[in-house]
Amino acid sequence: MTDTVRLVSLATATPEHVIFQNQAAEASARLFAGRFEDFHHLARVFDSAGINKRHAARPLAWFDETHGWQDRMQAYGEVAGALFVEAAASALRRADLSACDVDCIVTVSSTGFTTPSLDAQLARRMGFRTDIERVPVFGLGCAAGVSGFAVAARLARSRPGAVVLFVSIELCTLAFRLDELTRPNIIATALFGDGAAACVLRAGEGGLAEVESTGEHLFPDTLDIMGWKIDDGGFGIVLAQSLPPFAERELAPAVTAILARNGLELADIDRFICHPGGMKVLAAMESALSLTPGTLDHERGVLAEYGNMSSPTVLFVLERVIRAGLPERAAMIAMGPGFSASCVTLRRAA
Repeated sequence: MTDTVRLVSLATATPEHVIFQNQAAEASARLFAGRFEDFHHLARVFDSAGINKRHAARPLAWFDETHGWQDRMQAYGEVAGALFVEAAASALRRADLSACDVDCIVTVSSTGFTTPSLDAQLARRMGFRTDIERVPVFGLGCAAGVSGFAVAARLARSRPGAVVLFVSIELCTLAFRLDELTRPNIIATALFGDGAAACVLRAGEGGLAEVESTGEHLFPDTLDIMGWKIDDGGFGIVLAQSLPPFAERELAPAVTAILARNGLELADIDRFICHPGGMKVLAAMESALSLTPGTLDHERGVLAEYGNMSSPTVLFVLERVIRAGLPERAAMIAMGPGFSASCVTLRRAA
């Protein structure tokens, strides 16, 4: 049997509640304008973020009150569990497989946690076998949609014929903080949404795409660019203003090095599939990769409809690119806490 790993199927899911950008802006003004002196200056981000709406784990009114760890993690367990089942079941159905066919699950999430992990809690409900291998991963943030996909692909390659299920779930809105009167918190309120995606990968024939190569790059001395500041109230976002210029300056050398390790170069890539962290980040990525402004159209479309959902967002973009017609070779790219860049190259399935 061939050891070429294939993306067999892909599915996405979102929670039921929808928050339109004008609603988010109005709510933020009501909650912050009288307490944060620079709010009216920062509030322009709601108009410039390129976002029309996003999905949320809880209705808008829920965010009017202060919530501690118990409320946040209870909501996370409930909604993340439902999204896991919806996305995973849909991906398996599209692959013409059942849960009992799955040999390994890789689950990534950085916006909540449960112990036992979600995959264990949902094993009986899904119908997974008792000998299933589980790899829950926390802390990769926005990069996890690509880096987790890469881990799943490497597992599939190491066991030809094994079915590997990759699930990415993020409930970013649950990190909203009424008590955080900071620039990053206001910006996060304008950017982030909730969602999930699931993929089936297996070494063999057919599928949507061939997984050609994977790679990572960890930038030295960049821990303060992005992450969580964890305290008694929950997650507090760390989001440096230096991120877009850093990406514009450092992304291309990192991706070039990753590709070179796999015998490729930037010119070999027909389409970059990028995590849309925000409009400024997308513009920085286009500049870094020498793309014509506006090239990352599916990225902007996903951002407009869903906001930045952290790790699954790039998989929503991949879904649109596949639907439009995957080119001969594409590269998925995402950046996240560490600070790091992840890259997976895909070939169009024969």
